[in-house]
Amino acid sequence: MAARWIETIIGSFEDKKRWRAYKVRVQQLPPGYRTAVEGIERYLMVTGPADGDYLLDMTDDLADLFEAAAADGTPVREVVGDDPAEFVDTFKSNYGLPGWMGKEQRRLADAIQRAEGEEESR
Repeated sequence: MAARWIETIIGSFEDKKRWRAYKVRVQQLPPGYRTAVEGIERYLMVTGPADGDYLLDMTDDLADLFEAAAADGTPVREVVGDDPAEFVDTFKSNYGLPGWMGKEQRRLADAIQRAEGEEESR
């Protein structure tokens, strides 16, 4: 399922080459780092941006981060911290595209703000 989604999002030949190169980089990571990146990638696919350019930028940077951590011997937990979801959400927010969850969070906040205004006007 994720592969079809990727094909829909990542359309051009160059983008597909870039995606494949990223996947090769991930496969070359030591097992623990690879498992972490694959988990983060899955989380990004579910919660991430709907724009392939940003997805490719994020995954390239993700690979850079974990390659450097593996080379330095930095433990995975030290990279992602105690809350991996918070790590990925913060990582993702650096790209200015919070994904559908961020959009829904903003809608919720806006609805509550409107509700407050309606209560005050009574």
